[in-house]
Amino acid sequence: MGLLYTKFYLDFDENEWKQISNNPIIFQTLKDSVSLDIEDSSHKSYKLNFKEGGKLHMFRVTGRFRLTWDDEDIL
Repeated sequence: MGLLYTKFYLDFDENEWKQISNNPIIFQTLKDSVSLDIEDSSHKSYKLNFKEGGKLHMFRVTGRFRLTWDDEDIL
């Protein structure tokens, strides 16, 4: 399982992602090889490529967001 913390809210392209849950917040990819560029709370940049159907979980934590995903969802 992957884990990152970021101070920034992520914007998701409606052609590539859909929100499938509000509590907890979960986004799912609509097609293969969807990438996200994320800057974590220590200012390191990451690029994640998701498979079709891959899910990203987002939890609001004091002053930042906790992002998690299953490694099987990553290309």
